[in-house]
Amino acid sequence: MRYLKSILTVIALTCLFVTGLSQQVPMYSQYIMNGFLINPSFAGRDGYTTVNLTVREQWVGMAGAPSTYAASVQTRLLKNSYISKSTSVRKKLVKPTKGGKVGLGGYVFNDNNGIMRRTGFSGTYAYHIAMGRTDGIPNNLSFGLAMTGYQYFINTDGLIYEPNDPLLSIYDRSVFITDFNFGASFTTARYYAGFAMTNLLRGNLIFGDSANIASNELGHFYLTGGMKFPINGEWTVEPSAFIKSSDMLFKSIQMDLTGRVYYKDDYWAGLSYRTGDAIILMLGLKYDRFYFAYAFDFTLTDIRTSSLGTHEISLAVKFGESARRYRWINAY
Repeated sequence: MRYLKSILTVIALTCLFVTGLSQQVPMYSQYIMNGFLINPSFAGRDGYTTVNLTVREQWVGMAGAPSTYAASVQTRLLKNSYISKSTSVRKKLVKPTKGGKVGLGGYVFNDNNGIMRRTGFSGTYAYHIAMGRTDGIPNNLSFGLAMTGYQYFINTDGLIYEPNDPLLSIYDRSVFITDFNFGASFTTARYYAGFAMTNLLRGNLIFGDSANIASNELGHFYLTGGMKFPINGEWTVEPSAFIKSSDMLFKSIQMDLTGRVYYKDDYWAGLSYRTGDAIILMLGLKYDRFYFAYAFDFTLTDIRTSSLGTHEISLAVKFGESARRYRWINAY
C-alpha cells in the first residue's frame, strides 16, 4: 500500500507541478451519451431538456484510482412556446413567442485521481444556426462557450513523503481555478462532427494562490464525429470517433474508435477501442423518456493485473416532446 501511494505521488506531482498547477482531465467512455460534457456547443442541440447523471469508477480495486461523478442539465430555449392569455385551460388563445436558437446547460462534478481532487461546476451558453433540414429534422451549426470553476485540492492525509519536498511545501494544498471552454459542431439527422478546446486561459486565473506562481496548465483539444447508417426500419449502425490531444500535440494523441448497433432506437450495444489503453463494451436501453447506459473498460495495459476493470454508468431523462404537458420546454 505504501509503495503504491509513493508511485501515485510521484506520477501526480510530476504531471501536475513541473512548472505550476495543472489538472487531470476526466475521461468518459460514453461520450456519445452526453457529448455536452466535452463540447459546449452540444448544449440543447436535440431540442429537449435533458437531465443526466454519470458515474465512472476507473481501475476498481486499486487504491487511489480515478473516479468521476457528474450531474448535468441542458435545454434548448423554446422555438414555439405558448403564453396563454386566459386562466382557463379550455380557451386555446395563445401567442407564439420567438426562440429556438439558444441552448443552455450546466453541470457539477467531482473528479478524484490519487491525492488530487477537483470539485466544481460549469455553465454553458450555446447558439444554434439552422442550416436546412435532413429527413425533416433541422441541421444545426452550433457554437458554445462554457465557464468552469473548481476547487483544486491535494490530500496528503496518510501520505508518506518528505516534508521538505519543495513540490509540496511551495504550492497551496487548495486553490480555486476559473477557466473557459469553447466548442463548435455541425449536426444533422444522419451525422455530426465537433471540435472543442478546454482551458482557454491555461489555468492562470487562480484564487487563493498564496505562492503566486503562474500556472502552466495544458489546453486540451477534442475532435468528434459519427454517422448513422439505417439498415432497415428497425436496425441502425453508428460508427464514431473521438480524438483527444493537448498542447503537447502529437505526443499526446489518443483515439476512441467506436461502433454501435441500435434496435428501434430503444436498445443498443457497442464496442470501442481506445488506443494504447482499453477495449470498451457498451450496453444501453430507452424506456419512455428514460435512458440507461453502461460501459465496461477492459484495460490492455499492465494495470489490469491490479484492478477489476473500469465501470461507467449513465442515467438520463428527457423532457419536452409534449408541448401540452411541458409548455415551458418544447422540442423543435
